[in-house]
Order: sequence, then C-alpha cells, then structure tokens
Amino acid sequence: MAADTAIRSAERPTPRPHSAGHPAGPSQPWILMYHSVGDPTDDPYGITVARDRLDRQLGWLRRRRLTGVDVGTLLRAHAAGRARRLVGLTFDDGYTDFLHEALPVLRRHACTATVFVLPGRLGGSNEWDPRGPRKRLMTEEDIRSVTAAGMQIGSHGLYHQRLAGLSDDALLQETRHSRELIREITGTAPEGFCYPYGIVDDRATDAVRAAGYTYGFAIDPGPLLGPYALPRTHISHADRGLRLWAKRLRHRFALSGDAR
Repeated sequence: MAADTAIRSAERPTPRPHSAGHPAGPSQPWILMYHSVGDPTDDPYGITVARDRLDRQLGWLRRRRLTGVDVGTLLRAHAAGRARRLVGLTFDDGYTDFLHEALPVLRRHACTATVFVLPGRLGGSNEWDPRGPRKRLMTEEDIRSVTAAGMQIGSHGLYHQRLAGLSDDALLQETRHSRELIREITGTAPEGFCYPYGIVDDRATDAVRAAGYTYGFAIDPGPLLGPYALPRTHISHADRGLRLWAKRLRHRFALSGDAR
C-alpha cells in the first residue's frame, strides 16, 4: 500500500492539455494501480475498491475498446508498437481479497493483471499500516493459485519497507532475495518490482536492476523516469467515468510534455 503522501501525489489535479484531440505521445503506456478489493467503508488510505466498482471500471475500459492486461504483456506489446488498446492492471501488497474478489471480475472482463506480493509476510497482514484496517496477505498456495489463473506475480519487496535509506544488506534482501523466494513459489522469477510507498532513489533503481528485474514502478519518478521507475495511475473507489477520463487525459498529456 502506498503511504498517504504518495497517494495524494498520484491524485494531483489533471493538467489541462492544449487540445483534447492531440494524440498521445510515445512516452509510457497507461498503467492502473489498485490495492485491495472489498468493503471500502473503513478505508483511511483510500486503497480499497468494492467488487462492483471494479466491475464498472473495467466495463468503462471495455466500452472504450481498451483491454486490461498484466504488465509483462503490456510492455512487450508497447515495444512492438501494439499497445494502443491495452492498459496495464496492477494490484499492490498481495491481499488475499485479490483471489476471491478481484480475480472473478478480471476473468469476467477477459483481463489479466500483475500482482505485487510480499514473500516475507506470507499469510500475514498489512502491519505497516498504522491506521489499519488489518487485511490478510496471500499464502504460498494463494500465490500459486493466482499464477495458475493466468495472472503475473511481481515483487513488492520482502517486508514492505522504504528502500531509500536501507543498508546495502537490507536492500539486497528486499530486491534480490524477494525475487528468489517468488521464483521458489511460482517456478518463475518475477520480471517486475514495485517500490513500497512508491518511493525511489538511485540506489533503489540500481538494486532492482542488479537483482535481475526488467522494470520497476514508482508513483512520482521525476528525473528517474525510465524502465526502473515507471509511473502508474492510482485508482480508488471514487473513480467513475468522469474521473477515469480525467486521469487518462492526465497520463496522456503530462508524460508526453503537452501539459503546462
């Protein structure tokens, strides 16, 4: 889960483009950031989307002839120039509710997604969130079930720690060791890494690259924008048609340099 400051950063007002008809720049494909799917009533961090709201959001994509896919599929299509109608779907933290609430909806809409898990907290809970509520995290068996369902697994680190400021040994554990543990669980080394809290610096990107990942996600990568600091759009329960449209515009124009 991203911290309050990181979520607010992802929710900055949409910059006004010069022309709504201007084509998207060649910058980055659009990637949506989800966390938990369930009851959003007690949701101090704004990270929980109800199952029916997720269904409506994916339906909104379908009505615009957009298909939600996992990040590996998206980036390969983007490199080949075939990602115009694809949108990346990601779910952070590896909550158990992905298996029971999100997965049936994804299947209904013929979507895939990348789920970033914490192999150091298997079967535990989101203890890093001081305000709660407590949510269960996937076990090894849950992760295998998600993989068998055609979803992609990525690493969210080992224990959900900010990578900036960690010792060299701790940084190695969060990046390389988490990748090795996921490989043991799924049989495949994960391609992607998601920085806890969305916070990234040069040491973090260097560690993720050295660990063998092919991409990494930040929230506001700034000058580090690139394969190991890709941006995403935070999606909340409040996001309906107009807000989704605004967020898509923000992505299309802000990253292409067309926003002022």
